[in-house]
Amino acid sequence: MPSPLLSAKDPLVCNGSALRKATRRITQLYDAVLAPSGISVSQRSVLVHVERAGTPTMTQLAHAMVLDRSALAHNLRPLERDGYLVQRRDAVDGRSRRVALTEAGRAKLAESNRLWRMAQNRFEVVYGAQRAADLRAALAEIFSEEFAEAFRQSDAAAPNAR
Repeated sequence: MPSPLLSAKDPLVCNGSALRKATRRITQLYDAVLAPSGISVSQRSVLVHVERAGTPTMTQLAHAMVLDRSALAHNLRPLERDGYLVQRRDAVDGRSRRVALTEAGRAKLAESNRLWRMAQNRFEVVYGAQRAADLRAALAEIFSEEFAEAFRQSDAAAPNAR
């Protein structure tokens, strides 16, 4: 019999809590697959975001990852310590810091790609490729700036809010 603490059918289950639980589970599963590379799915995500952006500022990177700067700094420390990333002062605005991949970071990202694809494939086999694509689209909408703004602007007197 399923535990009442895990029920997703309960109308009182918080959407935020359900998303966090799902995120923690997926993180556990992907981390297990990525373990031979020596980096976690969260660390890989940082490397991917930096690679895509080139040399983003800390603010740009935090925004792209939907993190506050202190959480980003916490995530960068082990990657810098291990030589995968470097931070440098921006040449134009000395107050800003830019993040860049090192050669070791590029190599670590390339090394993790095969394992990440394996985790991604497992997810799609178990969950279904189309459902996974639909889920990514729904989640992209939820983490968008437009959704955040609509959420902030929504009427506090919505049904079930009282």
